[in-house]
Amino acid sequence: MKILDDIPFSIDPEAVFARLHLARDGDYAGEIHALIDSARRLARPRALYRTTTVQQRHADAVVIAASGRGSTPARFESRALRVNLDGVEQVFAYVATCGRELDSIPLAASDIFGQFCRDTIKEMALWTAIAHLHEHLTETYGLQQLATMNPGSGEASVWPIEQQRQLFALLGNVEAAIGVVLTESCLMLPNKSVSGIFYPSETGFQSCQLCRREPCPERRLPFDADLWERTFA
Repeated sequence: MKILDDIPFSIDPEAVFARLHLARDGDYAGEIHALIDSARRLARPRALYRTTTVQQRHADAVVIAASGRGSTPARFESRALRVNLDGVEQVFAYVATCGRELDSIPLAASDIFGQFCRDTIKEMALWTAIAHLHEHLTETYGLQQLATMNPGSGEASVWPIEQQRQLFALLGNVEAAIGVVLTESCLMLPNKSVSGIFYPSETGFQSCQLCRREPCPERRLPFDADLWERTFA
């Protein structure tokens, strides 16, 4: 397991206000700037990954194993993952997170706006961790392009969220390494965390391409009906 726990994170106030769709001189500017100042002192985005290999391919599943003693292969039930990993041998199981520290910023339970602002900053920290991990993998392993799949992203049939249990088991003690806890319902704490598999890809892939849910504020690409047919035919 490789841990990345020294990830640079700078907060651009302009970007925060833009994400919140608020003016920097508006009524809530003081509260937002106070949150930004606290986040600058506390934020510690992190990521970890494990280099793994595809051992077996089945019609609707793949078996992935990590090197090293005591590693138990993980079977992932996902037709889309199996199709995307056709011809791929080395993959990278990972978890990235905004870090626990931002949750220590004191906010009242009734302060819904403050919690929303904090979650916005946490999301920015998470994306910084993901980008740092992506850059680390491409440079360390000499890869041109990576794609990723994440359990629970998109429609349930693409890669069920329950498969996070196998992913966390494959990685090891994620909580001790970077502080991310997998709950009984397969959600992660801190809430701005993501798990998945990075893999080499010349074409790239986004789960949005296999998601028919509309509307979705997180959508990055439109639904691709042709890709759906090729994947699930």
